[in-house]
Amino acid sequence: QLQLVESGGGLVQPGGSLRLSCAASGFTLNDYAIAWFRQAPGKGREGVSCMNGDGGKTDYADSVKGRSTISRDSAKNTVYLQMNSLKPDDTAVYYCAADPTAWDRDPSLPEAYEYWGQGTQVTVSS
Repeated sequence: QLQLVESGGGLVQPGGSLRLSCAASGFTLNDYAIAWFRQAPGKGREGVSCMNGDGGKTDYADSVKGRSTISRDSAKNTVYLQMNSLKPDDTAVYYCAADPTAWDRDPSLPEAYEYWGQGTQVTVSS
């Protein structure tokens, strides 16, 4: 049974950091492209970062480039999103997504991903 479970969200002050986790089960991450998306109230789902199956390729949205890092711990079958210098505009529900073919199309689009986690709330506020 393929599952993605996000964790690590919470309340953080502007300028602070969080590390989100996406634990995969029922499949091996290196067979799937994986991505982080976020959705703020009243807004569409926005791609944050993505990584191909073998971890050799990554990409970031301009809004988070330079202050976010996607990484993978293959032994734990878990993907992380480290976010630093957080801003109030980073407030959103963050979702992990996976698909075996997303990188072959456009991995920044939510339509490219079949499998999704339930999301974890990130709130950046004083």
